[in-house]
Amino acid sequence: MEKMKNIRKKLRHQRSLRWKKLGLSTPTQIICVSFIIVIALGTLLLTLPISSRHGRLDVLNAMFTATSATCVTGLVVRDTWTQFTWFGQAVVLLLIQVGGLGLVTLTSFFALAMRRRMGFRDLRLLGESVSADGYDQAKNVLKIVVGLAAMFEGIGILLLMFAFVPQFGPEGVWISVFTAISAFCNAGFDLFGRFGAYSSLVPYVNNYYVQAVIIFMIISGGLGFMVWVELCQWYKKRRLSLHAKVVLSFSLILWLGGALGLGLMEWNNPATLGGLSVPGKVMASLFQSVSTRTAGMNTVDLASCGTLSKLLMSVLQFIGAAPGSTGGGVKVTTFAVIILTIRSVAQGRDDCVIADHHIESKTVYRALTIIVLGAAAAIGSAIVVYYNTSDAVSVVDAIFESCSAFGTVGLSVGVTSQLNNGAKILYMLVMFMGRVGPVAFAMSLTAKPDDNKRKIMPVGHINVG
Repeated sequence: MEKMKNIRKKLRHQRSLRWKKLGLSTPTQIICVSFIIVIALGTLLLTLPISSRHGRLDVLNAMFTATSATCVTGLVVRDTWTQFTWFGQAVVLLLIQVGGLGLVTLTSFFALAMRRRMGFRDLRLLGESVSADGYDQAKNVLKIVVGLAAMFEGIGILLLMFAFVPQFGPEGVWISVFTAISAFCNAGFDLFGRFGAYSSLVPYVNNYYVQAVIIFMIISGGLGFMVWVELCQWYKKRRLSLHAKVVLSFSLILWLGGALGLGLMEWNNPATLGGLSVPGKVMASLFQSVSTRTAGMNTVDLASCGTLSKLLMSVLQFIGAAPGSTGGGVKVTTFAVIILTIRSVAQGRDDCVIADHHIESKTVYRALTIIVLGAAAAIGSAIVVYYNTSDAVSVVDAIFESCSAFGTVGLSVGVTSQLNNGAKILYMLVMFMGRVGPVAFAMSLTAKPDDNKRKIMPVGHINVG
């Protein structure tokens, strides 16, 4: 027994040395590299002739599709149903599933399933992947994460089969599987191009059942696994953490506020909500508000929406889902910390206070950094795209599409299909940053083990405001 322990310890040490030789010293770097590896494999598979209905997809467009699927975005340069065979669709779905749960989460789960003992470094990486509060909690959380994902996706598949099997026959089973997993992972990919390329869920604008099921799936994946863990344990503890309370309250505010704003602005627009019944307008507004928070499916023509509606949706896309979820963006808690910090300062407080809890300054600094880096990525890419396609794309549309890419949403007003090769590469970088997080992305490129050591420095005074 002791000999086996020594062998395992030696193997873990050798694995750690291999990572270090590759220049990967932090969990965020390893997670970023894992996503890159999945994207590369997906690109290879999507370029195979067996993946496409006609001929084969070129490398750049295959890489764009693989990046969009792995980063659970949904922006596409080729309609999924029109372009890909069943094999290609299966590859896209596998990329969505791996990207939604995270490669590290899945590999760690199978390692646990095979009874392989995990070292501290493995648990540290796993804790980063599933956003667990402490590495000792990561193993239990991991099992719950995979279990919750399987449960929600199973429920979604079953519910959607009641709608799609009668409509499409046996193929409805595959459509239900693809749609449910795409919705839970907040990916935005769909197989409804048979009704017209890039149609998304527009054909189901009057089908409240399908919309309600997909709303449920989007919310399930977008709340964050840690919140679901707390909700599952609520009957024992009878309380929620501050994190869970902030996620739930601000998510509800954004869902309802977004629905109200979109409903009021598009109520009489004949190209969007104008032709629907009152219940249809309410349902479409709510669906679009929920979906805009990183899911990427739409039941109305977004290109026909008004300027203010597009700007509102851009903000919702930029904010994104909750930490530790299948969605991207700066995250709802980041937005909440900034808003509540502003409120606290306006009230004369020196620190951010949320529900009688003092928030550490490093959390506020991190939130501010995420917002600034995210805004730079979204606005910077919008400027580049606009000046590369200014004859066909307006400023608002460029901002909308760039926020969609950064928030890993996938909603489109027709800009992505007009991108040149350079803009496609730029959007791939923006999608990748939005999925792994702007701070994690920056740290993966620059961080070193000694970077965070505290240095004693003199206090500086600067007048602001």
